[in-house]
Amino acid sequence: MALDKPYKDVPGTTMFDAEQSRKGYWLNQFCMSLMKAANREKFKAGERAYLDQWPMTEEQKQAVLARDLNRCIELGGNIYFLVKIGATDGVSVQKMVGSMTGMTEQAYAQMMLAGGRSPEGNRYLHEQQRPQAQQPQPPSRQPGKEG
Repeated sequence: MALDKPYKDVPGTTMFDAEQSRKGYWLNQFCMSLMKAANREKFKAGERAYLDQWPMTEEQKQAVLARDLNRCIELGGNIYFLVKIGATDGVSVQKMVGSMTGMTEQAYAQMMLAGGRSPEGNRYLHEQQRPQAQQPQPPSRQPGKEG
């Protein structure tokens, strides 16, 4: 039985739910392996060879090699695990997240210090697609009262 997932209606948002967890299990296990110095050294010495030791999909491996964190998230990666790749590369979380938005680290920091991203254009898809005339309107009077 499929579950109702109203959060799929939020543009640009991938929720790490049970489905994503199953999809990204090995990708996230790989990331967790980077917590050990010996594994970080093995990964840096031969990224592809190290990735091939994990039963990840080819798409997941390619996303890691490209450091395409947005794609990693689509493929089941959890950002809390994926930051271990950045730490292995010596990249700050701020720089990693900035790259996910297409911004430089400095531009991302400035945006966040200024209050973050505007909600305009980042609302529920059903709110964006519904013509203005079909937006629910408040009742002109309260039920049971004359007016």
